[in-house]
Amino acid sequence: MIDNRPVYLKDVAKVIDGPDEVENYSWIGFGPAEKNIESGSEVYPAVHLSVGKKKGSNAVWVANAVEEKLEELKKIQFPSHVEYRITRNYGETANEKVNELVESLVVAVITVVGLIGLIIGWRAAFVVALAIPVCYSLTLFINMLAGYTINRVTMFALILSLGLLVDDPITDVENIARYFSLRRFSSRLSVLKAIQEVRPALVLSTIAIIASFLPLFFITGMMGPYMAPMAMNVPLTVTLSTVVAFILTPWLAMVALRHMIENPNDEEAFDITKRPLYRATQKILGPVIDHKILSWLALGGTGLLLLLAMLLPVQRLIPLKMLPYDNKNEFQVIVDMPESSTLEKTDAVARKVGQYLSTVSEVLDYEIFSGNASPMDFNGMVRHYFLRKGSNVADIRVNLVHKDFRVQQSHEIILRIRNDIDQIAKDSEANIKLVEMPPGPPVLATITAEVYGPNEMPYDQLISSAHLVKKRLKEEPGLVDVDISSEDKKVKWEFQTDKPKAALSGISTQNIAETLKIALEGENATVFHLPDEVDPLWIKLRLPRKSRSAINELKELYIIGDKGQVVQLGGIGKFVQTEEDQPIYHKNLKRVVFVYAEIAGRPPADAIMDIQFDRVAENTVIPEENQIHPVEERSWLSPGGNQLWKVPEGVRVEWAGEGEWKITLDVFRDLGLAFGAALIGIFIVLMFQTNSRVLPLLIMLAIPLTMIGIMPGFWLLNAFFTTPVDGFANPVFITATAMIGMIALAGIVVRNSVVLIDFIHIAQNEGLDLRESIIRSVAVRTRPILLTAGTTLLANWVITLDPVFSGLAWSIIFGIITSTLFTLIIIPTTYWLLYKNEQKQSA
Repeated sequence: MIDNRPVYLKDVAKVIDGPDEVENYSWIGFGPAEKNIESGSEVYPAVHLSVGKKKGSNAVWVANAVEEKLEELKKIQFPSHVEYRITRNYGETANEKVNELVESLVVAVITVVGLIGLIIGWRAAFVVALAIPVCYSLTLFINMLAGYTINRVTMFALILSLGLLVDDPITDVENIARYFSLRRFSSRLSVLKAIQEVRPALVLSTIAIIASFLPLFFITGMMGPYMAPMAMNVPLTVTLSTVVAFILTPWLAMVALRHMIENPNDEEAFDITKRPLYRATQKILGPVIDHKILSWLALGGTGLLLLLAMLLPVQRLIPLKMLPYDNKNEFQVIVDMPESSTLEKTDAVARKVGQYLSTVSEVLDYEIFSGNASPMDFNGMVRHYFLRKGSNVADIRVNLVHKDFRVQQSHEIILRIRNDIDQIAKDSEANIKLVEMPPGPPVLATITAEVYGPNEMPYDQLISSAHLVKKRLKEEPGLVDVDISSEDKKVKWEFQTDKPKAALSGISTQNIAETLKIALEGENATVFHLPDEVDPLWIKLRLPRKSRSAINELKELYIIGDKGQVVQLGGIGKFVQTEEDQPIYHKNLKRVVFVYAEIAGRPPADAIMDIQFDRVAENTVIPEENQIHPVEERSWLSPGGNQLWKVPEGVRVEWAGEGEWKITLDVFRDLGLAFGAALIGIFIVLMFQTNSRVLPLLIMLAIPLTMIGIMPGFWLLNAFFTTPVDGFANPVFITATAMIGMIALAGIVVRNSVVLIDFIHIAQNEGLDLRESIIRSVAVRTRPILLTAGTTLLANWVITLDPVFSGLAWSIIFGIITSTLFTLIIIPTTYWLLYKNEQKQSA
């Protein structure tokens, strides 16, 4: 009421019954891979819902239930012009991954059984094949009791153990078949003698395999849960295989192969001296052990090959990386505009990126989130993407056509489009990052430098030091998406009250603050109840955007004093332009600035070493022009690119913090300790079994021989089977999974040495001299050694197709090939050199 006259709201304000002001945009667009919808630059408004499963729930069942509910809602609730689309379904992904591995497991089983059938006969193959379902069913039953789920690591452990679980049955069946061929004993007695001959060695080798895998249980950090299923399932499967070899295999072999005694063919009884393998062994191994110079040449040549193999990673001819790149059907684009950017400008840049993505042939669809974060995933949780909100940020989720229908893997596609995305970022003055979904534990960024300073250093100076680090990272070849945790300087307007004038007008600072808050942010004045509304309808009081976006408009705001006088805001103070304070990051109670970077075609360790090696003291004068060392010329013996840089005194730069380098150091440390523990465990077991400290070292000599195959094998993969993508290298890395393969080989290859030396002892106990015992042992054991190596190789061959665990498979394949071949030569030769004098003395 003014002068007893009513003033209606419509007389002084514009009343709008509609949506609130736009704070974010959400769109969906389609690429060429979507055949049902015409692709192009057009995007459609979209509302995105995310559904998460409860802990312990089956992701596949939850996803299927959501799909069924959506289909039901479409029929009864959705308008005819509204469509829905599932853009991310991790339940389907999990189910697909498991199904792929089941198929790989089936292929591996068929391949292994086929190889056994071709080498030692289909009856023997049938006996060995029966051990596979028995061992797997018992293993999965124990997994269920232990609370483990069927996941990728569990399935990989089962595939890896396939080549191991058939070793005991193969060795048993092959030796039983050999005894049946001798025709000296009844079928029952032949089985007993054959089993007794190989059983001690097989039990010993099983213990060695268990000892090599059990230390994986003690890997710390986020990699621990990833390795636990493998640490449990491989030893468990091998143990069950040994139990089956004790109980089931001998009886099955006697039933399946007794025809060799009861219905003999016209062939002569088995005589190893008349076999081609014996003659070949005499011709190859005989001269080596007969001539001392050839023996030492064989050992020296093997040692030289081992040294050359170990020099390959030192010379950076083999790249090392903690986490491999997975072949996902999705990736993410992060858009960061300058802090002062409007939502419309940010959205325009995001849609420009979307327009480009709509021309990429593998793109199925993409979702744009401007001003807001996309639905959170594991990677986004660690990288804090879910906290991104504001007018200057955008997030784009890109879905690719299924990997079965594209030639390039997702990592190669990202390398291919990176230069184009960088050009869009440059033209738009934006920071645009391409983010891949990690196959393992996510990190803040692949390379994360943590910049610390003294406590008395102002945070602005610490930020300046971090910018020096950022500048050096941008100069390093192979580093992309370089960014810093600090924000650009933002303008802030502060209203400074003229206290005396405000006091004379009867206006308090609180009155001014409340008035500006209502004008700028608005205030919920009351609630309007309507019968057709489900939720209360708030009535919000707020100035129009035009009026609150200009300082002059704000100056004209009126404020009522205590005595009813009306004063304009500009009359009791002024607006002053200042800079907004920077957010201060802390880690372990210390102020820190993070500098981020991603890798494109280079190992993170190489880049970090080169950058750190180029750092000089603060008082060093850096020449204006330096001769830069190309990446190809750098090695671990001569690191650095001669791109010198420095930071102020007292500033500390930590690389092993929140990046992949920290996980790399921790995991490789744990794996190294696990490997060392495995070797000690194997040595102790062998020492107690052989009552010798020298013989275990001889048996374990096969372990380092695996490196002769592993290192050159990875070098060959990089030299002949990788090609750059749009100027970026795309190497095959030695990863943590490859190192797990090396640990696995420690137990696998020891088995061959144990059985070989055990047969030498058996031959000596039968009265043969040492030379003949060695020749006969190698001749008798070559076929089962090659057969067990072949089954392990074929069982792991299917894993090479998986981008994550292919490193493990290649390690085992390359290592077992060379170790097997060298074991048949080096182990007997070394045994001869060690014990030939004892034979002469006893003679």
